[in-house]
This record gives sequence, structure tokens and C-alpha cells, in this order.
Amino acid sequence: MSRAKDLAKKNSLRLRRKRRVRGKINGTVEMPRLSVFKSNKYFYAQAINDVDSVTLASVSSKAMNLSVNKENVVKVAAQMAENLKAKNIEAVVFDKNGYLYHGVISAFADALRDNGIKL
Repeated sequence: MSRAKDLAKKNSLRLRRKRRVRGKINGTVEMPRLSVFKSNKYFYAQAINDVDSVTLASVSSKAMNLSVNKENVVKVAAQMAENLKAKNIEAVVFDKNGYLYHGVISAFADALRDNGIKL
């Protein structure tokens, strides 16, 4: 039972961080918010215009038949950079969704920078 409580506590702390950060950042047409989500199996990212509540571009490792690890997240980031460039978006506001900037989250951000997207 304590394992379940620990996981619930961990998730509630992530959601608190998520809400705190979300109150400070906002996406526009020129500079959308790039939100990421990771599960144990897959990695998702989407560029969001918060003014109009519209998703401008998205990518998922599930659609690419990739699991979530650093090597695969680099491939997902390359696809996301390609999608953003197709929409003439060169800069985004990075929303790590309450996750720590570590592991696959930092690998994704670094790969986006390497592909020419400014965070």
C-alpha cells in the first residue's frame, strides 16, 4: 500500500509543478507553447497556441512505433522540428509539464535545439 501512496504523492507533486509553471507561460501563434508528456511506453509533444486554444503541430513516439528512451526521443524531436519548420515556427516556449529537466526531457530539448528550434 505504501508504494501506491508514494506514486500518488509523486504524481500530485508533478501536477502542482505543472500548474505553477502553466500560470507563468503562454503560447502564441508566433511563439507557441511546446508541451511534452511521457508515459512508461511512449513520448508525446505538441505545439499549442493558447490564445486560440489550437494545437499547431504534434508528434508521438507511438505513431512512429518507438519506445521512450533517449535515442528514440532524439528521432521524435527531429520529426517535431520538421513539423514546426513546415508551419514556419522557429521558436517555442518549452513546457516540460512538471517533469524534471533530466533524461528524455533534456534529450528532447537538446535535439530540438540541434535541429534549429529556439527554446
